[in-house]
Order: sequence, then C-alpha cells, then structure tokens
Amino acid sequence: MEEVLLSLGHLPTKQNEKEAWYLNPFASESQASFKLNKSLNIWYLHSEGIGGNNIDFIKKYLNASIKGVLEWAEKQNFSSFHQQNITQKQNSLEPNYQIREIKELQNENLKKYLQERGLSPNVYPFVKEIHFKTGDKNLYAVGFQNQSGGWELRNSFYKGAVLKKDISVINPNENYSYKNDNNGKIKSESIAVFEGFIDALSFVEMRKNFNGDLIVMNSIALLNKTKEHLKDYSEISLFLDNDPAGLKCKNEILKSFPDAKDYSETYENQKDLNEYLTDIKKDVSKAGSLLVQKVPNVYKKRGR
Repeated sequence: MEEVLLSLGHLPTKQNEKEAWYLNPFASESQASFKLNKSLNIWYLHSEGIGGNNIDFIKKYLNASIKGVLEWAEKQNFSSFHQQNITQKQNSLEPNYQIREIKELQNENLKKYLQERGLSPNVYPFVKEIHFKTGDKNLYAVGFQNQSGGWELRNSFYKGAVLKKDISVINPNENYSYKNDNNGKIKSESIAVFEGFIDALSFVEMRKNFNGDLIVMNSIALLNKTKEHLKDYSEISLFLDNDPAGLKCKNEILKSFPDAKDYSETYENQKDLNEYLTDIKKDVSKAGSLLVQKVPNVYKKRGR
C-alpha cells in the first residue's frame, strides 16, 4: 500500500513502524484522516468511514471496475501484485470482516466501556452487542445501527464500521409531538445533530425528556445527506465537534438553515459533547442542569 500511495504522489504526514497517516487521497483536507496499518497492509479513511486493501483503494481512486483496477496495477509493476492471479485478486475484494452475532448488550467489558464514556444503562436500548471477525481476529463491540442496516462499532480499543455507511436517526422519547409534512410522513418538529453516536448517547444521558429526533452523521462525508434530512424539521440544534471538521459541518448546515441553533459553546473547552459529559460525570445532576441552563429551548419546546 505504501508503494501504491508513493507512486500516486502521496506522502505520509507522520508515521512510525506500525502505521502512517496521509491527507485524504480522494478529496482535499487540512488534517490527515487516512490511516495505513503497515503490518496488515490495510487502510481506513476516518473522514468517510471506509477502508480496505490496496485493490479497494485503487478501485475508489480510479473509479474503475475490478477489471480496470487489475489491468492498471499490472502495468505499474507493483511488487505487491507480483505472483497473484486474477482469482486471488478478486477474492481479496471480499469484505475483511464477518458479523457473527447481534444481540442485546450483555458483555460486562462493553458496559464498562460505556460507563467510562459517562454513559449509564439508560442508553442500552439504543445499541446492540455485535460479535464479528475482522481478518483472523474475533472481536466484539458496541454497535449503533444506521438507516441502511450498517453498524458503527466501538469498544475500548476499536473504532470502525461494517456494512453500508449511512446516517442514523433515533427517537429518544416516545412522548414527543408530531407533525405531518407535505408528503404525508410523520415527523417530529425538533431535531438535534451529532457527528458520532457516542455524542448522541451523551445527549440522551443528559436530556432524558428531549422532545424530538436525533440524527447522527456517522461521517462528515454524509453531510449532504444529513442536510437533506434536516429539511423536514422546523427546529434544528447542532452539537458538533469543536475541531476543524466539526466547524466546517456547522458552517455548512448554518448556511443552508440560518435558523438552526449551534450549542457547541456549551462545551467550548472540550472537543465534543461526550468529553464534556465525562468531565463532569462525577455529579450526574450537575451534568443535566448545566446543559439545561445553556440550551433551554432544546430541552422544552416553546409554548408547550
């Protein structure tokens, strides 16, 4: 993979014996989000939530078919493609993971992981326990499902996703108000926006009576799809990360929805909402009251 990247003019911004970080080879960015695992020779693009092997990379980079990828690679005379036949290469395109089991959250290690992130059993209904195999390793993680049936996966040492990447939309409170849009669909009026599901669960932890929906982007690459979904709501609240990517998403959403409210200043001294929660979790009542004081209109809809 290093050989492929070098041939295309991409150099790492930082690296060590085990891994290397690159700027996104597929799009412009200012902070490196493309990670290469040197020992496994696989890559993962954090800004888009995708990854794979060297053939997966070339397929996306060239926007080519499998046949086109293999023909191009052979012409480059890469050492990593030597002594491989077409069948072997096509087999390498199979997903390097397999979901073994999906069940209710039971594993104590995963419960402890959520606890370390400031999350109590209140959030268990929104996640699953996923057992999966990646490469030759059998792993388990907290799983958060998206609208296409894919899963965001987290545990103490693993962060990834399986199946199709998509946004997630959940309703943390069954007793919220609805409205009918022009298409006859039933929607709540309010929605809160998050980049990752741990932040969304942090909001659930602090705002147990929120009247509305929560949308999780799961990747900043899904910003446009997120904005399309937001058209169905009259009240939009933003709880995005305090980093360049979060700032970009916030500005893009505010450009399209000028009446949306940004609440990132609530946790301006932290990277994100979850870090804010964990910093003050020792006093749970304080965690809730602080957020209520700073974002009262999110907690209770006007005139209700």
